Amino acid sequence: MTPKPSLTERRRLSFAALSAAVLLLGVAPARAASVAVAVAANFTAPAKQLAAGFQQKTGDTVVLSFGASGNFFAQITQGAPYEVFLSADAKRPQTLAANGLGVAGSDFTYAIGKLVLWSAKPGVVDDQGKVLSTGKFTHIAIADPKTAPYGEAAVETLKALGVYDSVAPRIVTGESINQAYQFTASGNAELGFVALSQVIKSKTGSEWLVPQTLYKPIVQDAVLLKPGADDPAAKAFLAYLKTPAALAIIRSYGYATP
Repeated sequence: MTPKPSLTERRRLSFAALSAAVLLLGVAPARAASVAVAVAANFTAPAKQLAAGFQQKTGDTVVLSFGASGNFFAQITQGAPYEVFLSADAKRPQTLAANGLGVAGSDFTYAIGKLVLWSAKPGVVDDQGKVLSTGKFTHIAIADPKTAPYGEAAVETLKALGVYDSVAPRIVTGESINQAYQFTASGNAELGFVALSQVIKSKTGSEWLVPQTLYKPIVQDAVLLKPGADDPAAKAFLAYLKTPAALAIIRSYGYATP
């Protein structure tokens, strides 16, 4: 006669049966998610810090891609699977939302950018930007004004100062504001119009913070894109950008916030 299992053995058998049932039903611990985010190049440094803070808070990973806003806009309209877009302007996110490629009502301003005339060398740029009219330089770098709002702001500034025609032959155009910065940082261009966020924590070079009366405000909007419409992690990342901790990071790079 087979002996009956003890109480302890019966409990072990019950636990094993329950575990097997859980596996069969597909019930498993929640896994960390990842969010694909297209980021305007000017926002590279703060975006990396924000992504790290979000991951620490939630366990979810933010996969960042950096480039010119106009290029991202074109990619998104052609089906690129980004879930969130942090643009350097407001028009493109609003257009995506209006055309059904973004979630209606999800767009909001996350930062207001500032333009700087910068040189990697001390003493080159004066605190009034008069170097633009003296002509004592060979090349000046800007981002492509067709795809990058900071490049558009640079052209507006040169025209407002009445020096565009004389400076135009010396302009070296980068695909994005990051490339314009690289041209200037390497010395290939003595001057460059860059984002304040790119140089605010640098202790080298010389700069002129361009008065915001010389160019249209660089209002930077975020939008939840169609591929992220049902992704809780994508929605959570956008919500995180509005938190006091995130806003403090954004301001620390020289941006204004709404």
